[in-house]
Amino acid sequence: MAVLVALGSFVMTLVGGWAALRVVDRRHLVLGFAGGLMLGVVGFDLLPEAMEGAGQRLHGVPVALLLFVGGFLVAHVVERLLALRQSEHGAHEPGHVPQAGLGAGAAMVGHSFADGVAIGASFQVDAAMGTAVAIAVIAHDFADGFNTYTVTSAYGNDRRKALAMLFADALAPVAGAASTLLVTIPEDVLACYLGFFGGVLLYIAAAEILPEASHRHPARSTLLCTVAGAAVMWLVIGTAVH
Repeated sequence: MAVLVALGSFVMTLVGGWAALRVVDRRHLVLGFAGGLMLGVVGFDLLPEAMEGAGQRLHGVPVALLLFVGGFLVAHVVERLLALRQSEHGAHEPGHVPQAGLGAGAAMVGHSFADGVAIGASFQVDAAMGTAVAIAVIAHDFADGFNTYTVTSAYGNDRRKALAMLFADALAPVAGAASTLLVTIPEDVLACYLGFFGGVLLYIAAAEILPEASHRHPARSTLLCTVAGAAVMWLVIGTAVH
């Protein structure tokens, strides 16, 4: 049952990627909207779940928040090291590192795999909980697909690589749900991962996606798309929770 339900995530992720693919002529609006979606996912979904599962404190600070900051710093360090390496090899735009885009896409795939694990684990408790978690996951998988394609391509990767990462992201929830048939991941470990991934996602949104969205098109419409993206995630996550 968990694997069958996760197929809904597969479809919704592809729909999100298709939407990003169809609006390439409005790239600045896509990036602005994607940045808002990513901020919404971090603030309304990842951090609350991480705090609930890994809220114990280490030297006065919740572990989830320590991992959140750690994820942000790791993403920053990795992106800067890759940019420096490419600059040393004569790249003209060291800020746009294809490897960083693939790394960001891979992080999204890891998040989607964790979504599938969450679906499978909840079904091990009972069908009602499994259904509720599945609704929440499927509801935001559109944003996952949208962000995966956009982030991968935004760093200079070609369409083929972006589509490959999108399909990997779509398959990840199914694989995650299937993995729970063999092993159960402790809730606190999953919560720690969500906190770390939240920091990575915030760095991508705040340091890369949003500045790029406004760099060539500092229009009011881009800002409105960012606000709309965050508002959409608020509505989607709020509706799924209730």
